[in-house]
Amino acid sequence: MGSLFRSEEMALCQLFLQSEAAYACVSELGELGLVQFRDLNPDVNAFQRKFVSEVRRCDEMERKLRYLEKEIKKDGIPMLDTGENPEAPQPREMIDLEATFEKLENELREVNHNAEALKRNFLELTELKHILRKTQVFFDETEQQMGTAVASQMADPNREDEQVTLLGEEGLRAGGQALKLGFVAGVILRERIPAFERMLWRACRGNVFLRQAEIETPLEDPSTGDQVHKSVFIIFFQGDQLKSRVRKICEGFRATLYPCPEAPSQRREMAMGVMTRIEDLNTVLGQTQDHRHRVLVAAAKNIKNWFIKVVKIKAIYHTLNLFNLDVTQKCLIAECWVPLLDIETIQLALRRGTERSGSSVPPILNRMDTFEDPPTYNRTNKFTSAFQNLVDAYGIASYREINPTPYTIISFPFLFAVMFGDLGHGCLMFLFAGFLVLREKPLAAKKTDNEVWNIFFAGRYIILLMGLFSMYTGFIYNDIFSKSLNLFGSHWHTNYNESTVMNNKDLQINPSLSSDYDQVPYPVGLDPVWQLALNKIVFLNAYKMKISIIIGVLHMLSGVSLSLYNYRYFKDRLSIYCDFIPQVIFLVFLFFYMVLLMFIKWVSYGPQNEFPDSPACAPSILITFINMVLFKDAVALENCNTVYMFSGQGAVQKFLVIVALLCVPIMLLAKPIYIMRQQKEKHVQLVNGHATTENGDAEGAGRVVQQPPPPPAGGHDENEIGELFIHQGIHTIEYVLGSVSHTASYLRLWALSLAHAQLSEVLWSMVMTKGLILNSWIGGVWLWFVFGFWAILTVGILVLMEGLSAFLHTLRLHWVEFQSKFYKGLGYAFAPFSFEVILNTASTAVEE
Repeated sequence: MGSLFRSEEMALCQLFLQSEAAYACVSELGELGLVQFRDLNPDVNAFQRKFVSEVRRCDEMERKLRYLEKEIKKDGIPMLDTGENPEAPQPREMIDLEATFEKLENELREVNHNAEALKRNFLELTELKHILRKTQVFFDETEQQMGTAVASQMADPNREDEQVTLLGEEGLRAGGQALKLGFVAGVILRERIPAFERMLWRACRGNVFLRQAEIETPLEDPSTGDQVHKSVFIIFFQGDQLKSRVRKICEGFRATLYPCPEAPSQRREMAMGVMTRIEDLNTVLGQTQDHRHRVLVAAAKNIKNWFIKVVKIKAIYHTLNLFNLDVTQKCLIAECWVPLLDIETIQLALRRGTERSGSSVPPILNRMDTFEDPPTYNRTNKFTSAFQNLVDAYGIASYREINPTPYTIISFPFLFAVMFGDLGHGCLMFLFAGFLVLREKPLAAKKTDNEVWNIFFAGRYIILLMGLFSMYTGFIYNDIFSKSLNLFGSHWHTNYNESTVMNNKDLQINPSLSSDYDQVPYPVGLDPVWQLALNKIVFLNAYKMKISIIIGVLHMLSGVSLSLYNYRYFKDRLSIYCDFIPQVIFLVFLFFYMVLLMFIKWVSYGPQNEFPDSPACAPSILITFINMVLFKDAVALENCNTVYMFSGQGAVQKFLVIVALLCVPIMLLAKPIYIMRQQKEKHVQLVNGHATTENGDAEGAGRVVQQPPPPPAGGHDENEIGELFIHQGIHTIEYVLGSVSHTASYLRLWALSLAHAQLSEVLWSMVMTKGLILNSWIGGVWLWFVFGFWAILTVGILVLMEGLSAFLHTLRLHWVEFQSKFYKGLGYAFAPFSFEVILNTASTAVEE
């Protein structure tokens, strides 16, 4: 737990591995997940590195596995996930895996190719079957129409018949000779029929006769597997010219033409042959699909483990590409960041890898000295990881900088609860988070790509604490769904009878009167009688506003205090004297003093006190603070002796303001001036020492050497001093102005708490009370519907929307008002080589 308060100590190490043991050692380190490797070949192209061929082999295996996975999903076969985490295979096992994947892919592609050919043949035979059925009807109808048309033409040569015109006048022969017509039959997509018919009419000038009929059942496209609707057509025409034109039109519309005999007996014989071939094809297709299913079922049992193995192999070779080869080409050299406490664990993993590889040369792990900033590594568990992610979203802590997470674990849900305080709403939130916590293992196993659900599940412990703290603050506010709990009985006392109290809205209860409890306050939280008071909001405004300021000042003071731990750890005594002490004095002498005035006012001005100590003479804290900063004397109220709460308050306030203002130039100038003087002293010492050495050498050699002139003013050092003055000025202005704005910013605790309480009360009065207007059995049914509507609005608006609003405001108070006092967040995260992280990333990418 100690590392949670400050990041782990890191060490830069150099690792020497024998070539034959490097793969197994890196595999062990990947399972451990505690080593971050550095790229020692930054200028080398990715395609020119030593193990690029192995990476390509892994890419090819991944491609084959993705193809298998796609086919498995297409057939709806469940992929077995046993939850196993197999170790990375040895390099010699890659050949076996490649052979297995190659065999499966070739077999599956061959089966698919054969199945597609069979389906295409089946489609052609099915279409031909429908053509043979439909064309018999077409021929019968056409012969009837032709016979009628010829008879009519012979009876009346001057009469023009519509059907004869369509077939062309040349098709008729005097004397009743039979028409010699050609025809083509085929199948076309149903949606292309209207355009197809118009094109035939225009291109053939009406000298063709088209008949078409829909195929009732949809047909499967063998290429895509989609169900398509088609129609059978037959076109009658005369002459080879029209035949060529018709065929080109059919080709343009992608219609499939089939041979169709003229004689009915031949058509019947062909139809019987087609049916026989279709039955044989059905048998062969079934056997092919069974074989394909067996291949995919066998692959589905192992595909998850195969994916894990291939991803691990690929990750190992990617990591090996970061290493350097020594001059003998027999040893790999790596540089890595490791946690100092885990060096022994890492060395044990390296020994295991060496033993697995059969190498006799042990690996060497040496610590290196470096001026580079190490990465930041904070150990977390399933409880603290969500809070750590909130802090890291602002910025990764600088190396060994104090970590805000332990303090955020308490302060974050508490400040949220101050804004969200409601016993009922907090209970709903607590129950939801409790369900996620109790069922976290089965819920975590059900991986989903629903982003909202994943956010809720990842922050389940944050929600749990926010709900628990909201129940506490709701108990303090005595607020549950805008109603109060009368647990201990009201401690207010009234001498009026019930009718007077119920009918007279202008009555006020005097707190100075004696009560049954001898002025003992309500044990916990607010007295329930405030729920009935018309001035409830006035009282709660003053109460919650003062509480918000108190909490805010204490929160900021704790943030400034934490900066002391950073300064002491980094041995920065100058910042303690020039930053920390003036900042604390400024904040305490002005704003913490204002908090003390609130407590003094609460204690000094009781309800039973008389003038000048009665509540009527109690001065305004805000006016007192403003007059204090402006050095202005306030005017006492009528019948009140003074505006001060204690003797000597005016002098104390002037002293506090003067000291606080004197801290501003100290914060602004002390550190830059001290550093500038220190650098000048070092420069003088260096120049004097250099001159003494040169003069001594010259006297010993019998010659004179001139002292080198000092460096000109305005050089590099002067630029650094200028930047330091600017940085310190910005930091001072930000702190001084931020102390005012941040204190005011904590008033959002009061504002959101008031808004939440008022929304809850409005929702109850405008919705829930409507369900209580009926007294009969119908009222029970009506109340059931009203309660459902009220519950939906409560969860949707007051729990979800108001909860999200309070969460974001709490996040701002921590990032800006709290962490800015001590937290820089200029580091970079420790990103170790970990199979677990790589596999999670790969699975997320696949789901997306």
